[in-house]
Amino acid sequence: MKVGVVGAGLVGATAAYALTLRGSCSELVLTDLDEARARAEAQDIAHASPVSHGTRVRSGPLEDLRGSGVVIVAAGANQKPGESRLDLLQKNAAIFRDLIPRVAAAAPDAALLIATNPVDLLTDLSVTLAPDHAVIGSGTVLDSARFRHLIAAHAGVDATHVHGYVLGEHGDSEVIAWSTATVAGLPVADFMDARDLPWTPDIRAQIERDTREAAAQIIGGKRATYYGIGAALARITERILGDRRAVLTVSAPTPAFGVSLSVPRILGRAGVLGTVLPGLTPDEQDALHRSAEVLLQARRTIQD
Repeated sequence: MKVGVVGAGLVGATAAYALTLRGSCSELVLTDLDEARARAEAQDIAHASPVSHGTRVRSGPLEDLRGSGVVIVAAGANQKPGESRLDLLQKNAAIFRDLIPRVAAAAPDAALLIATNPVDLLTDLSVTLAPDHAVIGSGTVLDSARFRHLIAAHAGVDATHVHGYVLGEHGDSEVIAWSTATVAGLPVADFMDARDLPWTPDIRAQIERDTREAAAQIIGGKRATYYGIGAALARITERILGDRRAVLTVSAPTPAFGVSLSVPRILGRAGVLGTVLPGLTPDEQDALHRSAEVLLQARRTIQD
């Protein structure tokens, strides 16, 4: 199966590298306005193919996206230190209004996986610009992975045995849904108690802070985040291509909230096949509605 990546910057190239190492697809095409950058990234990634899964990797124009099952859209301005994802909105909305219709025309059968920030609002915009396509935003898949990693580190277990969701905006108003968090099937507090591990409000608050501030901490130290999101994009892509019916917190239009945001979705070849809203506490429900309102207010700035 063929996958396209639009935008050969750090996020797009790292996603392409992750796809190659994981053997997620048989053919991979990178495209970028900077043709030399796309060509160089494709060449470098292709050199990993013989020692991984043999993926055919190349660069090309948008027209070469035809036949793709998924196109990852990672083009746009990057988040700078001190800048919020919503600060990027005006710049990237203008880019998307030109880009998305051309991507949709070039890859008529592809699901569009939006990675560019602010991802929820650009997912919403892309739905209107490519109405005949399945459109999915990477949403809070990465945030949920950060949350799980931090719990696992405190619990001293393999992070794949930790489950829990971050919901709402991929951004400052995201909701840390502790009511969904488990370790080996146990609520986090119960697992810690069974293992005689400390579990206090301060520890819980620190995990929340580190989940919310992860991107800012990384950007402050190395100017960009790309490894985590690259792996997350590869995982989402695999679940779409394989029609896996995976449950992931991707972003998509959510009528109950009036905007695209992240809640658990059943994901397959046709895109989002269903939405499952977990049983949240009243405080979490209120926080999710507040997160939706943040996005709705921001969306109005590009609709006026």
